[in-house]
Amino acid sequence: MDKKVLSRDGTPLAYERHGDGPPVVLVGGALCTGATLAPLARALSGRFGAVTYDRRGRGASGDTASSWTVAREVEDIAALIEACGGTASLYGVSSGGALALRAAAGGLPVDALAVYETPFALHEERGKERVEYTERLTELLGQDRRGDALELFMALTGMPPEAVAGARRSPGWAGLEAIAPTLAYDDAVMGDGLLPRELPASLPMPVLAVAGGASPAWMREAARAVADAAPAGTYRVLAGQTHNVDAEALAPLLEEFFGSGGRRGGPR
Repeated sequence: MDKKVLSRDGTPLAYERHGDGPPVVLVGGALCTGATLAPLARALSGRFGAVTYDRRGRGASGDTASSWTVAREVEDIAALIEACGGTASLYGVSSGGALALRAAAGGLPVDALAVYETPFALHEERGKERVEYTERLTELLGQDRRGDALELFMALTGMPPEAVAGARRSPGWAGLEAIAPTLAYDDAVMGDGLLPRELPASLPMPVLAVAGGASPAWMREAARAVADAAPAGTYRVLAGQTHNVDAEALAPLLEEFFGSGGRRGGPR
């Protein structure tokens, strides 16, 4: 990250712009840093100025954990948009998509919004699962049991126990533990876990909601619900893709959407 901008509360945010075209701010999900979305930014850089950044509490960005709120992260996106010229499009993945939805609904100067598999639930039983997760996550982070908090999150995502154990033995585990407290931020962004339909329903800009064809059916249902709720929403499925979407598969779809000004296209 070669640039810094100050958010409204003075928190420094590290960011990088890939390309010189119209700005698109890329918002990562839980445990993501700007580097996570760098491959997608490079894939978009031929036509757009794709902006990656470390969300607060991660990488080279600062943090104000004692006074963190979702509104502070919306202000972070506002600061990045201002640094890029005053208006921008947004792309958010997973819980980063939920944050991007909240930013766009908050009145930021967003030209178009694309989200990939925002993990909102449409049914109460999944909402109850998230309530239990929130309670346990709060307990573990309060005890500074970062490794256990990471394991809890990975289990929530459906990662098998043997894969979680392997991750804990990996060289990258220490880096994950360093940003584990931000799991609470993403949890708060997700709220009770149920899709807040009033958010996409309030958006005046074009909205693209994408899901992977190889992802669980409930993720595709959630993506479709986001698109259906948005007045100018479009739903698309990327064949063969999972939650860990391939940048080269996703980039052409985003280029088409952002390049056309977000006009509707494809199946809803």
